[in-house]
Amino acid sequence: MSERIHQLLDRWLIEAPQRPFIHLPDGTSLSFADLGALTDTAEAELRALAVRPGDRVLVVAENCPEHAALILACSRVGAWSCGVNARMATGEIDAFAAKADARVVYFTASASRSAATHALRYSAVASSLLGMQHSAVRADAQPESGTLRDEVAALIFTSGTTGAPKGVMVTHEGLALFARVSAGSRQLGPQDRSYAFVPMTHIFGLGTVLMASLHAGAQLVMRPQFDPADLLDALAHHGVSQLQGPPALYARLLAWLQEQGIARPVAPALRYVYTGAGPLDLTLKQRIEAAFGQTLHHGYGLSEYAGSVHLTRLSEQRPDTSAGYVVEGAEVQVTDPLTGQPLPVGERGELWIRGRGLMAGYFRDPQGTAAVMRDGGWYASGDLGERHADGALSVVGRLKEMIIRSGFNVYPAEVELVLNQLPGVQRSAVVGRPEQDGNEEVIAFVELASGARWDEAAARTLLREHLAPYKQPSHIITVTELPTSHNGKVLKRQLQERAATL
Repeated sequence: MSERIHQLLDRWLIEAPQRPFIHLPDGTSLSFADLGALTDTAEAELRALAVRPGDRVLVVAENCPEHAALILACSRVGAWSCGVNARMATGEIDAFAAKADARVVYFTASASRSAATHALRYSAVASSLLGMQHSAVRADAQPESGTLRDEVAALIFTSGTTGAPKGVMVTHEGLALFARVSAGSRQLGPQDRSYAFVPMTHIFGLGTVLMASLHAGAQLVMRPQFDPADLLDALAHHGVSQLQGPPALYARLLAWLQEQGIARPVAPALRYVYTGAGPLDLTLKQRIEAAFGQTLHHGYGLSEYAGSVHLTRLSEQRPDTSAGYVVEGAEVQVTDPLTGQPLPVGERGELWIRGRGLMAGYFRDPQGTAAVMRDGGWYASGDLGERHADGALSVVGRLKEMIIRSGFNVYPAEVELVLNQLPGVQRSAVVGRPEQDGNEEVIAFVELASGARWDEAAARTLLREHLAPYKQPSHIITVTELPTSHNGKVLKRQLQERAATL
């Protein structure tokens, strides 16, 4: 049997049990031994609740040590942890619990008001893990059997930005491999501290933050959610050396810094700044690098592969928004989606992926799995990209989001790049609106910074200077805030629905 994720902790329980691992907002710290004790408690409770190998344990969560302990305890028992963000709506939580066929549902009640509210609806009782609550055990939940039972570590629900969420079966092998790859890509070690606010309910927080830190013995400054003032305090006074988050987080942080009149945060230990889990705009990248005085690293990853498949190199500062180079164990092919044939360097196509981190499929959804798998073990991601001559990859958007205008392809990222250069624009999102003749209109939504005024004439002038006529938006709508998922992805499906009503 391949390595299981709880063994990442077991190593430190032997080698350095008293080394600090998790630092909390109240100033307390937990060692590896402390996390081991929490994991022992969680394991004992899962066994007492008759949780079996192949069962799913849903955790309605915001980041806290007890959630990390439950993830590792599930691994010990052979169950699959299934984290969902506590800030999701009641209907979403109920749908996830049903889709996962969960044996039991846990709630990080003391770390999250939202989780505590959900716990009340489930008539949850106190857990042996202090501050946690759990539902009654579902007697009719069916454990998974066969090879999947032992291969799968976790279920991660896709964010559903373009459709109904699916339960991605993430393997122990994939997570353990990516833990090593991620740690190696940034030379992560015991002296490092990561600001761990990215939800562990998402592959970003689970793989890049928790698993990589466990692999390297690095430390976590753990927070249940993002708070700009707390981040600045952690950077200035708590030794944070690693900062990772989605582009939307950095856009929000820069807006807050501007409101506070802070040009550059004080961050004496910071040595690695990274963004992932969404497309990166060049203007935003340049603003982040100016604010921190450091290279902004980037990568391309997805729930269906346990972590990133491309990462930029630690020693390299790229002038573009490339996601860097393919990682160990992964293959990425730029593909013509109609023929399935690989495309040459410089041509745009759908990104097909295979390798050791690839999911075991969508949970109890053979049709959904078959729809994305191709001959040769390739997963058709639906993402569009092109490869540079040096092997680096640029991701340019989603295949479904590509707009067909006058017979030409319009990539939303091209238009967004220009709009984001305008003064006062925090970020933008571009979608297509179907017309009767099979054409699509280009519709742009622009999120303005606090107090900024929109100059339509200046926007149109800039767009005409940089984009062909067929790429020009027919409408530009200003909004206070773009709709985003709990993981920071812009919900273009909602914008398409709004565009249809114009």
